[in-house]
Amino acid sequence: MAESQAAAVSSSTLKIDTVSISETAETASAMAVTSVAAAIAAAARTGSEARVSKAALAAKLLSLSGVFAVRKPKGPTSAELLNRLKEKLLAEAEMPSPEWTKRKKQTLKIGHGGTLDSAAQGVLVVGIGRGTKMLTSMLSGSKRYIAIGELGKATDTLDSTGKVTEEKPYDKITQEDIEGILQKFTGNIMQVPPLYSALKKDGQRLSTLMKRGEVVEAKPARPVTVYSISLQKFQPPFFTLDVECGGGFYIRSLVSDIGRELSSCASVLELTRTKQGPFTLEEHALPEDKWTIDDIAQCLEHCSSLLPAELALKKSKPEGTHEQVLSCEYITLNETKGEDDGIKTL
Repeated sequence: MAESQAAAVSSSTLKIDTVSISETAETASAMAVTSVAAAIAAAARTGSEARVSKAALAAKLLSLSGVFAVRKPKGPTSAELLNRLKEKLLAEAEMPSPEWTKRKKQTLKIGHGGTLDSAAQGVLVVGIGRGTKMLTSMLSGSKRYIAIGELGKATDTLDSTGKVTEEKPYDKITQEDIEGILQKFTGNIMQVPPLYSALKKDGQRLSTLMKRGEVVEAKPARPVTVYSISLQKFQPPFFTLDVECGGGFYIRSLVSDIGRELSSCASVLELTRTKQGPFTLEEHALPEDKWTIDDIAQCLEHCSSLLPAELALKKSKPEGTHEQVLSCEYITLNETKGEDDGIKTL
């Protein structure tokens, strides 16, 4: 009797355990299916959100329009730096995207005004969107430079990137001597542009012709304006100048002319543009780690207050729709009067 009861209990327990196990398995299976479905739904939402995010970034990039400034380091040319900026913006917006290739293309216009060569650093003014049309007006403003000149050494490019063409003594030159001649280079003066420059002959840059070894005649002297010039430091053979000038002025020519006026010779060792128009190096020039769509949008908003009233009124509206793909048009607008920094590498 006891054995029979025990068997019955055992059998009952077995049935309960079996049912429990079966129900647990079914529940687990259902939970797994639900989990997979949830994961798929979440992935779909994430993918959809990602597409929306990309489209929003692309639209915001295409809507950027105006003028701002970036901080150019030594090393790249102005053109190379602008290309780097363009690539960073494209990469952030992940443009162009494959799913948009069949749709109408939208061109992103971006350019710079006022070339700085590879050896120079400082403010580089950039126009984006319709801001590229403002660059010519921006170039009419003054520019400010800190230039370090080296006495006793002349080069074919008038800066440290060129070949030494002449060496003369400088040991008798004093601080008073330099300060005494600076007045000659202030105001409305005549200046001969350097041979290595962005100026053109028969459609080609003089610097390009020089690199080919072709004979190039110097351009005639032309009127330029120097608003102020001061000697900041003199530690022979080096002297530091703070110069504010108008468009078309060459700092390299200035330093070379100063050396000649002192019965010696001189060339530019370092050059930093600290101001162009209303943009200053410390307040407005974006460093490379700030080259993002949001940072540039904020900078454009801030810089709009710096523009002349006639330009601010022409602030452009976003062009195109969110469904347009981006292709790049690389535009460089150089001042027709010529630039005032080392141009050897151009």
